[in-house]
Amino acid sequence: MFGYDTHELHEGDLFREPDFDRPGWNDPLRADRDPTAEPRAQARGPRRSELEGIRRRTRLGTFFAAYGWRAYAVPILLVVTILVVVSAVRSSGGGSGSGGDPGLGAREANVSGIVGAPKGDGRFDASVESAALPVGGPFTEAGKGTFHVIPGSTGQVGKGAEHVFAYTVDVEDGVDTVGYGGDGAFAQMIDQTLANPKSWIRDEKVGFRRVDNPDEADFHISLTSQMTVRQDCGYTIPVESSCYNADLKRVILNEPRWVRGAVSYQGDIGSYRQYMINHEVGHAIGYAQHQPCESDGGLAPVMMQQTFGTANNDIARLDPDGVVPMNGLVCKPNPWPYPRG
Repeated sequence: MFGYDTHELHEGDLFREPDFDRPGWNDPLRADRDPTAEPRAQARGPRRSELEGIRRRTRLGTFFAAYGWRAYAVPILLVVTILVVVSAVRSSGGGSGSGGDPGLGAREANVSGIVGAPKGDGRFDASVESAALPVGGPFTEAGKGTFHVIPGSTGQVGKGAEHVFAYTVDVEDGVDTVGYGGDGAFAQMIDQTLANPKSWIRDEKVGFRRVDNPDEADFHISLTSQMTVRQDCGYTIPVESSCYNADLKRVILNEPRWVRGAVSYQGDIGSYRQYMINHEVGHAIGYAQHQPCESDGGLAPVMMQQTFGTANNDIARLDPDGVVPMNGLVCKPNPWPYPRG
């Protein structure tokens, strides 16, 4: 009846002291007590930039809520991947000082005799640890001295503009290959290595094809027992080695080395086997001379005697009158003629 809602009236309202400094319900037209005071700040809404920030934060929050830990992990993994790629590129930038592939030496039209085996004159240093045969699995000390051809052939690999070399893959009778996959696995390793773009076929003059008729072959790639290697390659320096015997047209791969590798490859048997194949086949196609390490920390030339080490000083100690100087250079192991192929 008095013009206000009795439901909003409380007992305390009847006895509350009036606040003359604050407009009330009963004096709506009253002016400010101090007309000269600065006008009161009006409440403002958020600026556009603030609204955009809120929207961005909201989208970001939605993204993190949706993807959880993956939202953090993906950028981190991306950064790590970039760092690994950069490191790999830098580490593979070794090789020759010019940034190209290590040298191969001159290629000869005709190779004769035993090529690649170390030739001692009694002055070698027998204490070169890098030339020792590592400990490892069993191997055949003495085979029968005869060989069987592993059946199978391949098409041509490489352009072979100058010559397509035909080869057989042989195993000495008495050599047990079961421990490393059998005869077929040995032959497959040969074929795949020679067909690799980083192998000899990078040179357009060279091509290969595997045959299983010995009469068609330019040479025979043969897994050979320890004693037969010493017979066919020589043993003037008492270290396990491989060679190419041109008189026998046989690339002789040392089975103890095939099983155990070399100190310089630090247990990387697969890469060492690729090196054995490329190095000895290199002799068979005309690269008779060995090569030294060319740049400290670079990739070793495939025609370097990496079986005995990748430090020039170690090889020079085994063959003081050889082509490798004692100049302190140390290379990284490398199984390929064209590692940047």
